Amino acid sequence: MSVTILGIFVADVAFRATRQPAMGETILGEDFRLGPGGKGSNQAVAAAMAGGRVTFLSTIGADDFGAIAKATWARAGVTPRVRELADTGTGAAYIFVSSQTGDNAIIVYPGAAGTITAADVEAEAAAIQGARVFMTQLEQPVAAALRGLQIARDAGVTTILNPAPAAVLPPEIYPLCDYLTPNESEAAALTGLPVTSLPEAQAAADALLALGVGVAVVTLGAEGVLLRGRGIDTHVPSFRVGAVVDTTGAGDAFNGGFATALAEGADPVAAARFGCAVAGISVTRSGTAPSMPTRAEVDALLKGA
Repeated sequence: MSVTILGIFVADVAFRATRQPAMGETILGEDFRLGPGGKGSNQAVAAAMAGGRVTFLSTIGADDFGAIAKATWARAGVTPRVRELADTGTGAAYIFVSSQTGDNAIIVYPGAAGTITAADVEAEAAAIQGARVFMTQLEQPVAAALRGLQIARDAGVTTILNPAPAAVLPPEIYPLCDYLTPNESEAAALTGLPVTSLPEAQAAADALLALGVGVAVVTLGAEGVLLRGRGIDTHVPSFRVGAVVDTTGAGDAFNGGFATALAEGADPVAAARFGCAVAGISVTRSGTAPSMPTRAEVDALLKGA
């Protein structure tokens, strides 16, 4: 069964250092990498590497970063349905990774993908309608995400919205989401409630359900994932695979794995466990898309657990 993902590709410009510099300060870093990124693209790679048949909808520039995008999708087995613009460059993301903890801070510039419109999404309606699962995020314009979710819902396709980065959303978007997958900070931003513990995550999930979401799937980093809604109230723990090297892209790894498992017919709790396994492996490696594990690696981890 197939997964269609609407999102953006950007080139990740990642720096590793003990801390971020203060304004006006220059510090020496410990590592630098240029590689593929963008939440939607990362999720597409994660889903495909985990065994999904994945179509990715986006817009890139006709430039060197765009070439990185196409090579990344080809390696992972992602089918791109992507416009190329000659007059607008592919986006980029600044990523700071702490060499002490592996935690990260990110600034994203969508570039060409920032021009995606609802009409562009409508032009790819067949790719959405023919999928088992449709997933999108908020790095491209919200109007495009909303239209994708509407097309999917009208076709009976399972919908996932990863509300990242957090944004003010139109109220009509929530009932279109079979699954909403915020992290702690995004859940807090969407609900106005603190999310620093499992009980607080449950309260935020209830607030999201009240807005019309089918199942709230709140990712809690090292503490795993909370699922709440439609008769489900479950905490799925994370997988501790090895030393944490880089948490960048862990949420994308989870979402890609979650979407693939749902498309294969897994129930939501089993799909979340599968997504946690994908994320658990990814954080032991550097980078975003390059850190995504193969299906064999995920199956081996789940079997061993």
